[in-house]
Amino acid sequence: MAENTFDVVVIGGGPGGYVCAIRAAQLGFKVACVEKRGTLGGTCLNVGCIPSKALLSASEKFEEAGHGLAKMGVKVGGVELDLPAMMAFKDDVVKSNVNGVEFLFKKNKITWLKGHGRITAPGTVEVAGETTETVTASKAIVIATGSDVTPLPGLTIDETTIVSSTGALTLAEVPKRLAVIGGGVIGLELGSVWGRLGAEVTVVEFLDKILPTMDGEISKQMQRILGKQGMTFKLGTKVTGAVPGDSGVKLTLEPAKGGAAEELEADVVLVAIGRRPYTDSLGLDEVGVERDNRGRVKVDHHFQTNVPGIYAIGDVIEGPMLAHKAEDEGVVLAEQLAGQASHVNHDVIPGVVYTWPEVASVGKTEEELKAAGVAYKAGKFPFTANGRARAINMTDGFVKVLADARTDKVLGVHMVGPNVGELVSELCVAMEFGASAEDIARTCHAHPTLAEVTKEAALAVDGRALHM
Repeated sequence: MAENTFDVVVIGGGPGGYVCAIRAAQLGFKVACVEKRGTLGGTCLNVGCIPSKALLSASEKFEEAGHGLAKMGVKVGGVELDLPAMMAFKDDVVKSNVNGVEFLFKKNKITWLKGHGRITAPGTVEVAGETTETVTASKAIVIATGSDVTPLPGLTIDETTIVSSTGALTLAEVPKRLAVIGGGVIGLELGSVWGRLGAEVTVVEFLDKILPTMDGEISKQMQRILGKQGMTFKLGTKVTGAVPGDSGVKLTLEPAKGGAAEELEADVVLVAIGRRPYTDSLGLDEVGVERDNRGRVKVDHHFQTNVPGIYAIGDVIEGPMLAHKAEDEGVVLAEQLAGQASHVNHDVIPGVVYTWPEVASVGKTEEELKAAGVAYKAGKFPFTANGRARAINMTDGFVKVLADARTDKVLGVHMVGPNVGELVSELCVAMEFGASAEDIARTCHAHPTLAEVTKEAALAVDGRALHM
């Protein structure tokens, strides 16, 4: 029986779950992680963040070789797409990452229980795999099962002509016409991949702007930039029907506020309207774990549910469905279980869109500050005025810093531009320490670097940008 007894049992081997398991093991707990997928890493490493970024990177290089290098004096002739090789590259990236997690489990002596986990009682988990076994957790059961694709009523995802993000990562050929339902992060990223490789991409979004949760100025700028790259947008539009045929899919569209219907034909339709927490079939109702009306598990500030000894982190609880948010929550939960004073600052969680140029955001948007009645100052600086951006021929976008009008404390930062997914980390550190815009402005930044745009935007909060 000792072999089936653990201190901590984590259900789910994605970023939140496996990181929680590793940190708990580092702190001396005997840990098991239940994962039904044949590899560790969850959606993120297997069919989400990692493979999509591999294709985004590869397609960016294909686009640059074909259209961007000539301006810099590099002539490339006969650029050809080898889609099977690109997919093989993506698969190799995924394999190395998931194998890396498996190595870390062995290194930290974490038991991987392969199968579907179901809580049958507080402290007890049934694992249904090749055989069914029951394990106990003396200290904590952690629900870290992540999220799944949100379906669209009336559309049946077959992963061939009507695909989710998973199917969009494995298309056998470049579709001539790709319809993307949803103008959020996933839709724009995967739309960018196939658009660069030759597809005609049309984005259908129910709301009146793309990237609807981000700062409004960011949304407008990205729509303009992606439009120049060839994307077509149908905003304020809903999909009311889909008819698959021999030549693709015929979509029926209507204005979201009502009006005449129109048709849109596509070879492939990508459904990317969001994700929903994976909390069914876990035995939660049977053991009395409370969920909200969106299926998310209710937890307190220690990530504990209403049932003592059962905890939840990541996509299954309230907050942005981001791998790094789940990871931080997993670390903090493990440390709290060990008696440490640890916490997650949910006000400083960055979001990144890996289109090109990239988008990055942390903290409050202008819309949120206005709605809350917070007096603020904004400083903005464009990449067109940055020497490094000019030198690499990537000048689209800007950095905007929002600071409290009275205290100068940074409340939010919003970026469009080259490598802003990396640049935003500086602002996260600054905000974590309660920095003012002046603190950033007076910090020496290396020249010439893209990060100087951040410094200039901070200077602009006080109306004293130097290079504009």
